[in-house]
Amino acid sequence: MTARISPALRADWSPQMTTFVDGFRSAVASAGPEEGRQAGDNLLGTLARYPGLSMAFLTFNKHLLSESALSVRQRELLVLRVARIKRSDYEWAQHVVLADRAGVSADEIAAVAVGPAAPGWSAIDRALLQSVDDLLHDGAIGDQAWAVLAGEFDEQKLMDVVFTVGCYSMLAMALRSFGVQPEEALVPFLPAPQRR
Repeated sequence: MTARISPALRADWSPQMTTFVDGFRSAVASAGPEEGRQAGDNLLGTLARYPGLSMAFLTFNKHLLSESALSVRQRELLVLRVARIKRSDYEWAQHVVLADRAGVSADEIAAVAVGPAAPGWSAIDRALLQSVDDLLHDGAIGDQAWAVLAGEFDEQKLMDVVFTVGCYSMLAMALRSFGVQPEEALVPFLPAPQRR
């Protein structure tokens, strides 16, 4: 697939978008040091085509990346499962990098693709993955997964689970619909059949 909406070059972004993205990136705690960070130029350049919408979305997304009650590891398990179900290779690759930084092992990342039925998950990790499947297939977390999550999580964490899955599901749809292509640095992290 090729880009359906070509990313704008950073030099062509509005000054407001440039300032906003710089602030967004510096505020995101899980982004890591600048030298190890994935640039995301194609995603951000695509979003820069519609600054008003993009700044509203990124403001919400910033909460999930830097202010969520969930741990970074928990968030990344959710996002990877969303990316797998929604078949968003770009989202998968970006979040493999973030999951690795959060301490998710390579075996766990591979098991996310299998889902909650994969052996070795703790009860809470299995419930997190099941919550993604439930939300994306049925529109609500099922009673079994909810009971496990509610036994460990407070109300804010429970809400962050739902909003994280919803946000990254919407982003996966946008990435695929707009044809956002992975940057060269992301190619090694794409699902195996997609690597070039």
